[in-house]
Amino acid sequence: KSVQTLAFIQHMVESRFEGPNLIVVPTSVLPNWEREAEKFVPGLRRLTIYGTRREGMFKHIAESDLIITTYALLRRDLEEMEKYEFNTVILDEAQNIKNPNTITARAVRRIHARMRLCLSGTPIENNLFELWSLFEFLMPGFLGSQHAFQRGIVKPIKDGDAETLDYLRTRVRPFILRRTKAEVAKDLPPKVESVTCCALEEAQAELYAALARKLRAQVLADVDEKGLAKSQMSILDALLKLRQICCHPRLLKIDLPGFSNNLPSGKFDAFKDMVMEIVEGGHKVLVFSQFVQMLQIIRQWLEFSQIPFCYLDGASKDRFEQVDRFNNSPDIPIFLISLKAGGTGLNLTSADYVIHYDPWWNPAVESQATDRTHRIGQTRQVFSYKLICQNTVEEKILKLQEAKRGVAEAIIPGQDTWKSLTREDLEMLFEV
Repeated sequence: KSVQTLAFIQHMVESRFEGPNLIVVPTSVLPNWEREAEKFVPGLRRLTIYGTRREGMFKHIAESDLIITTYALLRRDLEEMEKYEFNTVILDEAQNIKNPNTITARAVRRIHARMRLCLSGTPIENNLFELWSLFEFLMPGFLGSQHAFQRGIVKPIKDGDAETLDYLRTRVRPFILRRTKAEVAKDLPPKVESVTCCALEEAQAELYAALARKLRAQVLADVDEKGLAKSQMSILDALLKLRQICCHPRLLKIDLPGFSNNLPSGKFDAFKDMVMEIVEGGHKVLVFSQFVQMLQIIRQWLEFSQIPFCYLDGASKDRFEQVDRFNNSPDIPIFLISLKAGGTGLNLTSADYVIHYDPWWNPAVESQATDRTHRIGQTRQVFSYKLICQNTVEEKILKLQEAKRGVAEAIIPGQDTWKSLTREDLEMLFEV
């Protein structure tokens, strides 16, 4: 997407379209865009608005071809940025404005530009309303008001109305250019994805069962009292605790009478065996987890086992040094990455194995993470493993993903989404 976008900007500059072109990006991928721009459009006059001393930068906007800034800074610099008329404003990882009522979403809508463009691998992460927010930035009013869209589109589609789904698809299709890897990289080697089932250790299974029974009673009582929508937080919190036990009991932060969380983890044991086999086979592997604490546990084991690795989470300041070290050092076989920090904007084609330590609702996010290595430049077959604990919430989440696929896929092919849970789904998730 970034190369296509830069080529498009180069074309507009050469065709004498007046005005600078603004790209707004998440802070984590700012260096990536600078590198790509330097590499692919070296002739353009570039300006990166970043850092604490930005006051003097704004006066150079008018004479620049390409301006890059971040969502966080755009909110702060809005007063300055509103003074300019841009040729285009482009949002990278546009799901950053998926909630239309945030300060960020409101800020980008106030920028003056002749043309607007959104780039995203996951335009619908959780619900259809996110699509409305993107279109409200691109073409205000195109999908009606927030209320009308909720009432006339979201609700009927949720209730299974195929006609409304078809209407929405027809309405948005002319404005979506979908670039699939299969079309772009005919020579890309195949990706093999598989689920690896792990058994809980005996004591770990007892802890899981005791907690699941306790949480099930709490959550269902909550739902009966407040309804599903208002119990969202307690449902997610309960599911989080069960997922933590599956990953490793040490992640669990609550005291359950009669139980210790200082227990072994069946999944961690299976993971260690898998990693040793991959490393001994001379391969490189990316390991993703949503839990930074889980990455720390893996990190301790790697240090103890004297296996070299690279590491990246939201707090890492040396993001690109870690990427370069991993890509350029044949003797570093493992890269530990938190899903939030490294799920997008990285190019790690030196790896040919991916392990998702813990699954979550959204397969699209997992798939984006796997595509850090399965992308243009990859010459080997990529193997992706998802570790799942049998007879637990993890296995049930997978079943739900299968059952609830489809809404986003119908609007934007290739996207999966998690729709709202029913009470029956909840009972199933917390069953022991």
